[in-house]
Amino acid sequence: MTNLTRAAAALTLVGVPAGLALTGGNADTVLTLTLAAWLAGCALLAHRWPLAVLVVTVLTVNAWRISGLIEAGWLWPATAALVALVLAGRLRTAVAAAVGTLLWGLQWDTFVHPHDADWVLGRLGGEALWAGAVLAGATAYRNTVRWRAEAAQRFDVESRRRRAEQRVEIARDLHDVVSHTLAVVGVHLNVALDAFDTEPEEAKASLRLAQEVRGRAMTDLKALVGVLREGEPPAREGLGRLFDQVREAGLEVSFDEFGDPVEVPAPVAAAIHRVVQESLTNTVRHAGARRVVVTIRYAPDSVLVDVRDDGTGGGRTVDGHGIAGMRERVAALGGALTAGPGRTGFTVRASIPITERT
Repeated sequence: MTNLTRAAAALTLVGVPAGLALTGGNADTVLTLTLAAWLAGCALLAHRWPLAVLVVTVLTVNAWRISGLIEAGWLWPATAALVALVLAGRLRTAVAAAVGTLLWGLQWDTFVHPHDADWVLGRLGGEALWAGAVLAGATAYRNTVRWRAEAAQRFDVESRRRRAEQRVEIARDLHDVVSHTLAVVGVHLNVALDAFDTEPEEAKASLRLAQEVRGRAMTDLKALVGVLREGEPPAREGLGRLFDQVREAGLEVSFDEFGDPVEVPAPVAAAIHRVVQESLTNTVRHAGARRVVVTIRYAPDSVLVDVRDDGTGGGRTVDGHGIAGMRERVAALGGALTAGPGRTGFTVRASIPITERT
């Protein structure tokens, strides 16, 4: 049962008595509350059987109206069921049900239980406008949700493509590092070999240089291999592309950066990128947010990453693969990550140390 379903049931439980009271449809409290409770109970099942619930709801309202138990409303008490049918992708059925119900009400109030024309037009005209507004609003909401889902999917596809391209670039870097290192070390070894007997000091110096080159190369290779194994981008320049993709999905992104990122090792930079990327993906998919703020603070011994959105965070309190993956990645570097509802929306915060371990 979704939060939307619960909200629809609650609104039905309150809205039906309020609407009948405002329109003079019924002054009997017991009957009004009985009808409201029944329709609210039906609304709780609308997410599973939207068409059946709509049929039962409309027939219930019409039966009460025809029997004289209520004297207002042919369609509007069934608003929750009507919305559920639209959200289930059956707009034409919802429109047909609304039009059929209003036409039935028109003939009833005109011929079977006649009222004057102004009364009929006022009541049914108001219901027709209400139905049109409800159908339009539900359709717009459904289209927005679908558009966000498609945007999130495109975002994922684009991110995977970027990572594949970056892995190819890292492979080239590996080749360049290895080739360059072997060439330089080879030169110094040849010099040491030639000078070994005649100039031993020069041979020792060449060997020391070869050892230094080898040490620097091993450091670079360790970082590059670690990044390639994880399939992550090694640099922070990719954040700009992430923000552009999220903005294309209709989300406003603010980015604040404090400190100097120059000395951040490649594995830490990769973890920063991954935390931001996964947090933005979760926001696009689940939050229903309009704005997200990304803050990165660089200190001499650590980096703090903070991602906050203004959406609904309750649905993401349980760790999924994304949050668990971020937490494991940060923990592997000796850091810690927390994720959960904040004061306004959902917050992901990671603290990653910059030590010899990384």
